[in-house]
Amino acid sequence: MRAKIVVTGMGMVSPLGCGVDKVWQRLVAGESGIKTITRFDIKEFPIKIAGQVPSHLDDESAGLDPETIVSRKERRKIDLFTLYALAAAEEALSQANWFPTSEDDQRATSTIIGTGIGGFPVITEAQRTLEQKGFKRLSPFVAPAFLANLAAGNLSIRYGFKGPLGCPVTACAAGIQAIGDGMRMIHSGETEVALVGGTEACIDPLALASFHALHALSTNNDSPTGASRPFDQDRDGFVMGEGAGLMVIETLEHALARGATPLATLSGYGTSADAYHITSGPEDGSGGAAAIKTALSRAGLVAEDIDHINAHATSTPVGDQAEVAALRNVFSDRLPNIPISATKSATGHLLGAAGGIESIFSVMAVCKNTLPPTLNLANPDQNFSDLNLVPNQSLEQETRHALCNGLGFGGVNASLIASKL
Repeated sequence: MRAKIVVTGMGMVSPLGCGVDKVWQRLVAGESGIKTITRFDIKEFPIKIAGQVPSHLDDESAGLDPETIVSRKERRKIDLFTLYALAAAEEALSQANWFPTSEDDQRATSTIIGTGIGGFPVITEAQRTLEQKGFKRLSPFVAPAFLANLAAGNLSIRYGFKGPLGCPVTACAAGIQAIGDGMRMIHSGETEVALVGGTEACIDPLALASFHALHALSTNNDSPTGASRPFDQDRDGFVMGEGAGLMVIETLEHALARGATPLATLSGYGTSADAYHITSGPEDGSGGAAAIKTALSRAGLVAEDIDHINAHATSTPVGDQAEVAALRNVFSDRLPNIPISATKSATGHLLGAAGGIESIFSVMAVCKNTLPPTLNLANPDQNFSDLNLVPNQSLEQETRHALCNGLGFGGVNASLIASKL
């Protein structure tokens, strides 16, 4: 029998604020983190809304203060996606009380942090500097700041983790794939503890304009909190978000031996490829269904065991439809009886970090027996009218097993199951 993998620490930076408990309180209360963009001039820009991480100056109780994470001098050497990962890691590692000092423990700790894009704002700023001031004005830290694996690299360096270091760059499935990679390493005996999850920070004019060119983003600029509307018939695209969600995972035996407190079990993980289209999944949802079925099989569960689903549900018509097709493929006639939450309605879509924070939301649902709401669900798409989409208010329900999905461009699918201990 395979060893049971448990979560012993969690950390989060999100549009709803920083800190797992505070963000969870706001999420289940139906608050939204989507607001008008303040990071750059939006006067002539088509996209004016996003899920920005709040500053401590705007949000005293849960805003991010960068200077508590890194010095001002060190801040110049990293991109925002690394800063967010550093903040989330400190919370997760503190809860897990995992700060190894022995060589054996350090080598037994892996760092697997996924991202969809990496240091995109550093790239766009460097390009402006190159064009306007010339190559001699480029910082020597441009490349180390934008490389996708540098969030994981900086975490490894800060905490002395000398085990495997990895970075899935698999679009919007990256966060869940990072967790799955860590699970595999623990099961194989390659590592004993893993810091895993996803981070992203690309609320940037070029990133937003690129997704806008795909007609993928909501243009409901006049109603920021109402713009992300998964499963609703009036949805018109996703809202960009940013942040990081990280976990410390290890075997139950290892956690108990060192006196850690297990929070929940990660019982199953599955991943697959659609092999179909660069941006759209197949209408029958077969690729996503394959990932879910693998996760169930690895967990030793059947479809009837799942009590809750945190859907990928970005709020794009094509994406929502394909995911529901995948769910119907797996759960068949039972699907209407399983509450499905779409938490991107509150946070926006964090791309490579989405699976990180939504996996944490799934763990919290299992621990708290509370299911977060799908905001802005006023008129469900007629194709979803039979489903329980937890509209607008959280739901109290005993939850043993929660499924979390991540689906990305290129046809990548990933599914994770969080279970009660």
